[in-house]
Amino acid sequence: MAHLPSKEQILEWVADNPDANSKRDIAKAFGIKGAERIELKRLLKELESEGHLERRRRHYRDAERLPPVTVLELLPPDGSGDLFARPLEWHGEGPMPRILFVPRDSDPALGRGDRFLGRLVEVQGEDHQYQARLIRRITAAPHRITGIFRKEAEGGRIVPIDKGQDKEWRVRPDATLGAESGELVQAEQIGPRGRMGLPMARIIDRLGDPSAPRAVSLIAIHQHGIPDEFPDAVITEAEAAKPATLKGREDLRDLPLVTIDPSDARDHDDAVAAQIEEDGGATIWVAIADVAHYVTPGSALDREAWLRGNSTYFPDRVVPMLPEALSADLCSLHEGVDRPVIAVRMRLDAQGNKIGHNFHRGMMHSRASLAYEQAQAAADGNPDDRTAPLMDSVIRPLWYAYDLLKQARARRQPLDLDLPERRIELTPDGRVKSVSFRDRFDAHRLIEEFMVLANVAAAEELTRRQRPLLFRVHEEPSLEKMDALREVAQASGFTLAKGQVLHTSHLNRLLAQSEGTDFDELINISTLRSMTQAYYHPENFGHFGLALKSYAHFTSPIRRYSDLIVHRALISGHGWGGGRKGTGDGLSPQDMERLSETATHISETERRSMAAERDTTDRYLAAFLSERVGTEMTGRISGVQKFGAFVKLDETGADGLLPIRAIGQEYFHFDPGAQTLIGNDTGLEIGLGQRVTVRLAEAIPMTGGLTLDLLELEGQPLPRGPQKGKRGRTPRRMSTTSRLAEIKRATKRRRKR
Repeated sequence: MAHLPSKEQILEWVADNPDANSKRDIAKAFGIKGAERIELKRLLKELESEGHLERRRRHYRDAERLPPVTVLELLPPDGSGDLFARPLEWHGEGPMPRILFVPRDSDPALGRGDRFLGRLVEVQGEDHQYQARLIRRITAAPHRITGIFRKEAEGGRIVPIDKGQDKEWRVRPDATLGAESGELVQAEQIGPRGRMGLPMARIIDRLGDPSAPRAVSLIAIHQHGIPDEFPDAVITEAEAAKPATLKGREDLRDLPLVTIDPSDARDHDDAVAAQIEEDGGATIWVAIADVAHYVTPGSALDREAWLRGNSTYFPDRVVPMLPEALSADLCSLHEGVDRPVIAVRMRLDAQGNKIGHNFHRGMMHSRASLAYEQAQAAADGNPDDRTAPLMDSVIRPLWYAYDLLKQARARRQPLDLDLPERRIELTPDGRVKSVSFRDRFDAHRLIEEFMVLANVAAAEELTRRQRPLLFRVHEEPSLEKMDALREVAQASGFTLAKGQVLHTSHLNRLLAQSEGTDFDELINISTLRSMTQAYYHPENFGHFGLALKSYAHFTSPIRRYSDLIVHRALISGHGWGGGRKGTGDGLSPQDMERLSETATHISETERRSMAAERDTTDRYLAAFLSERVGTEMTGRISGVQKFGAFVKLDETGADGLLPIRAIGQEYFHFDPGAQTLIGNDTGLEIGLGQRVTVRLAEAIPMTGGLTLDLLELEGQPLPRGPQKGKRGRTPRRMSTTSRLAEIKRATKRRRKR
């Protein structure tokens, strides 16, 4: 009987025989026959499930070079769309070599994180040291978790910090990466996840103390895979950039352009000005930072910006799309300095309709960097020392133009949601100081309307010139989502028309019905949830929410790659050409070839950032409320599921869970159509929009989870037991179907009244 080879012998043989490494080849090489094939299969399964072939071949090799066959992990595409891979083990003392993955047409599709056995060929004179060809895919990307490591005698355990993940993971002693107990770690699954016992993981990154100041956003950055460190080549390129000159540009420095931003804004990528015309109309200027001048196609800056897709904003930090040398300096329209811009001049008639526009590549000089509160106070007749000299040349013309745009907006009827924005204020050491809702002024709406008009002009201009671009697309909601919204509206005592082509005006009428009532916020949130998610696409499918036929993002190229693409298209379309060091800064052939890929990629990075920002907010809110466990709070039912109900708390806007066990002792039936929970014994009905008083039972900052106990529903304490019949007997227990039917009939009768 042949002796089974060790894992090391198998790996060594595979390395020396990359063209003959199937199970049959391996069995033949080691003389394995009969029942021992089962044991060989088990060994190979273990190697595949581990996914890394960590134990190296037992023969001599230069430590600074990779073997000709090795296990690689596929990295996400870079800014040029190229695929690179990293070796799972590198023993050299120098930096890890770059490996370009060159797939064949016949290769199976591989995704980010997938692991494969690759054959390497050294190359010279390239920005990478090896090229890799696929021999065999080993395993798909392993499941990754972020959690707190608890050290034990034999390895340890990882307690996940994600909501809804309560199962711990075991870590072997040789897979801890030296992590200390209580440390925040990132780990990946190893081996199959069986039905019994805890799943196995190995730690791949140590993230430090989870209770450290400003660790909350760091958790989200790692959880969602947001790149937060710029490569050296990108930093070098950004810091080598020189201020743009007037050469080849229009001189727009005499225009009274100002920036209006949040008081804590670090970058300013848009400036505005207006002029009142004799015919009652107005001329609006919107000037946007000329980022394309500094971030040219194919550069290191461009590749990194494409990879990130957008900036990500947290209460304690920003993960920018561009390095600070550009985002906060050369591309930022600071007060009192010359800055390159792409500007659009738009002419309005006396009814606020845009009757013309033209684009300019120029140089501007900001008159002032104003905060929203500052500009609003001036418009209200209370200027300060900085805004007083700007009243006639800046403030009054801006507000005059805004009044015209409000008329056009009223006719267009875009979706008029009114959702308060939370403001989380932190102490210097990163603790939550307060949670409040931001004030919203006409100054905010003015800038929004100016930016929307400029974005429309950009889309129309490029369409007219038949230039490729990325549209911002927002399709109308599905019939199913509209039916769900209609249920919420009816449960709240409002109506939403049915059986007609949906327009935003129909939704606005619903929002107007709820305005000023107890259901105001619920209807706004429910309407928002019924919407489809906006995305980027090379084809124009319109923007339902803004009630616009053509829309593109043009106004924020410092923080969105989509806007940079639109800027490049405008540069090419107008023949402005040129750029730094003779490099064209318009839309490149490569940009055009991968426009669809870019649209998909940046739509995904946008969703990634939104999820990371939402998770961070939840954790900060849980941290803020953790000192108030046991406190009674008021709120409103904002969601209903089979396992319980969600409550949006009045004071902070935080969402907490009312688990079924915290509602009552009886069994509750879930009606997904009506979005209600119905008590089997008492007939208690819990549905969307109901006012509740709750007690905060648990707040977990690490996950952002809030658990509540229900105390009162619509101002009434919960019924304590089955309702009595006329003669004091407990009523006959109905079947689930009968009880639901009875409650629905009663609900319909109440609505008819």
